[in-house]
Amino acid sequence: MPDIQAKLKFLQLPASYGPTCQQVELIETHMSWVFLLEHQVFKLKKPVRFPFLDFSSLQARAFYCREEVRLNARLAPGVYLGVAALQWHDGAFALVFEPQLPAPGETVDWLVVMRRLPRHQMLRELIAGHAVAKKDLDALLALLGAFYRNAPVAPVSANDYLQRFQHEQRLSRELLLRPALALPDVRLALDALDAALLQCADLLRARAAQGHVLDGHGDLRPDHVCLLDPPVVIDCLEFNPQLRQVDPFDEIAYLGLECDMAGAPWMASRLVAGIAEALGEHPGPVLLYFYTAYRAMVRARLTMAHLLDARPRSPEHWPALAQRYVARALLALEAFNQSLQPETP
Repeated sequence: MPDIQAKLKFLQLPASYGPTCQQVELIETHMSWVFLLEHQVFKLKKPVRFPFLDFSSLQARAFYCREEVRLNARLAPGVYLGVAALQWHDGAFALVFEPQLPAPGETVDWLVVMRRLPRHQMLRELIAGHAVAKKDLDALLALLGAFYRNAPVAPVSANDYLQRFQHEQRLSRELLLRPALALPDVRLALDALDAALLQCADLLRARAAQGHVLDGHGDLRPDHVCLLDPPVVIDCLEFNPQLRQVDPFDEIAYLGLECDMAGAPWMASRLVAGIAEALGEHPGPVLLYFYTAYRAMVRARLTMAHLLDARPRSPEHWPALAQRYVARALLALEAFNQSLQPETP
């Protein structure tokens, strides 16, 4: 049976995709290998197991490839084209699209097939070029507002919702306070976030009890937003339903944080205002500052976790980026504490 290196070698050959394919660019992420063609993208999930996902079996990868296509149709209709089987037959590989199955070969892996989106219209690229137009932001807010209005309420209790934040905070403490990884001010930020979480406990329980926790996207970042006409949002978290179960304002605070990190701090307040108008409610500044700080510390943790890989990619990059997230968390926590102070008459 061919190993992973043989699969990757085949998938990097233009001829593997037919006579019209001229070049293939490979991008490796933490959980996938992504093969970029001129007009299409093929994504192969790594056979890995983490506490939050399990792609270790062929059956699991088949299931989550189909889940990725199904779930992303919500915010990116027409972008996810289906799945393809990587087959092995008579000593050779072949890619077979699912409608053409069954085929003579044995399926040894599965890939998600997508339409390739124009890089220059991705939100991160537009922020870098100071080219985000008001009409584009309005169109994105219309898409997200309709999505949240129609998203099903997540089956999570008030206490379970609170405990998820507590769990994530424990994970952040365990990793970020390791002596080999510890960053300046990280303990200060973690302690302040612990205190904020305690003060927000009733607010968080109320959000779940009142039905404000929905089946959302789960990883709403500028990297996943393409400002086409109409815009699309790709790469939702298909592999863990709990990570998609979010308060829309948590997700929007996360997008605002990432836009700030990318160079557009002005977008955060406009995103919140747009979603508040679309949903007809606003959770208040205290919860928004908490969500921002919480997301920043989770991102700091995930950033530093790259250094735990057997062969980390660009190891010099991660500490500086994590430090920026810690700094953003401290700013949000300072604003959080100020928002708790009674107004002076």
